[in-house]
Amino acid sequence: MRLWPLSRDLYPKQFLCFGGEYSMLQLTLKRLEGLERDLKLDLPIALCNEEHRFLIQEHAEQLGQNFECILLEPEGRNTAPALTLAAIRMADTDPVLLMMPADHLISDIPAFHASVVKAYHLATKDMLVCFGIKPDRPETGFGYIHCSEVLDSHHPAASRIAQFVEKPNHSLAEQYVRSGNYYWNSGIFMMKASVWLRAIGLFRAEMYSACRMACDNGKSDAIFFRPDRDSFLACPSDSIDYAVMEKIGSDDTFVAALVELNAGWSDIGSWSAVWSQNPKDKHDNVLLGDVIAMDTRRTYVSTSNRLVATVGCEDLIVVETADAVLVASRGSAQNVKKVTDKLKEKDRQERIVHTQVYRPWGSYKTLVVGEQYQVKRLTVKPGKKLSLQLHHQRSEHWVVVRGVATVTRGDRIYKLEANESTYIPRKEKHRLANDASIDLEVIEVQSGTYLGEDDIVRFEDDFGRSGG
Repeated sequence: MRLWPLSRDLYPKQFLCFGGEYSMLQLTLKRLEGLERDLKLDLPIALCNEEHRFLIQEHAEQLGQNFECILLEPEGRNTAPALTLAAIRMADTDPVLLMMPADHLISDIPAFHASVVKAYHLATKDMLVCFGIKPDRPETGFGYIHCSEVLDSHHPAASRIAQFVEKPNHSLAEQYVRSGNYYWNSGIFMMKASVWLRAIGLFRAEMYSACRMACDNGKSDAIFFRPDRDSFLACPSDSIDYAVMEKIGSDDTFVAALVELNAGWSDIGSWSAVWSQNPKDKHDNVLLGDVIAMDTRRTYVSTSNRLVATVGCEDLIVVETADAVLVASRGSAQNVKKVTDKLKEKDRQERIVHTQVYRPWGSYKTLVVGEQYQVKRLTVKPGKKLSLQLHHQRSEHWVVVRGVATVTRGDRIYKLEANESTYIPRKEKHRLANDASIDLEVIEVQSGTYLGEDDIVRFEDDFGRSGG
């Protein structure tokens, strides 16, 4: 959560665009384009939280990209269980798996492809491959990989991994950079599905067993696969590094190899990193949105909803959203997580959602919140409809401001055009649908003693949702 207030629990950084046309997830998918000229590619598998399933699907559809499967984790358990789920699902064909986090930037795609092809040939020889970045500064925010020697004359671009190293202090990071034998751990891995499953079974048998049971008892729902919740929640949480890779150096059963990735890689883990990756003006500022910057240097300003002006500022991060503003020194960008920890402690919604919340049918934006009432703007995409539902503790007034709404209220189904309205009393079944070819926009006024999103009973839903 170091990219708050843009990144939220229900809209994390993978779905954000940082000054470009595509989200980080979309950039990760586009990174594969052209690789089919050198390798046979299967459709990708996505792993995500249940809450993000339709966002992932929508971002992929915008690119015309299909998935083999979208694996829905009931709760995050870090990268090792995630990779284990994918490997189990693909065990029958035993492909080479390329595991890519969807929150990286890579600027040199041909160089990335060249490194992937090198790693592929190692992976086909049953090696577990990590992509390493040659450090150009003593960075304390990354893990490091210590390499021992070149694997052999046939693979001069690959080194045997001696050990994975925790994030060091500044002095130790300087030693690593000077030695020339240490690389930043990119978090990108490649190996056969069967090799990973043997490794996780050997080093973390309880993790393998929990993931195997979660898959065996899981359920498919069209493109989505839901591992069994209870089985998966019994799985320990751990990263690929800790669970397997750092143990390989002391075991001759497996070979861990490093392929250097010299492709303009960046782990967008802080606002300072976002500043460094964006084009800058003559004063080294990155200014996105409605910004006036006077006598300002080396500063990042992003605004979404209103004018932001800076005067006499240096080395600052300023990020404005509809419900929160962050102001921080660039040197303290790694400490933004302390803010989200405080928001969690105070049970503040600004940590979890934006005022605009995305749903599989479209989105809603909270405009006003008052005592026993709130106002939202609903946007329903063409051909989509909300669930058939009712509320026990609130009534709703709908006013159509754009498009044509198809309204179900009790036993009635009727149309509403722009400037027309209707009233939905408590405990009445209702549904809002858009049968037209343009977006439907509706102002919804809710009133009642409780206005939480969990006051909902669903009877029919196009998206497989149930309950609240």
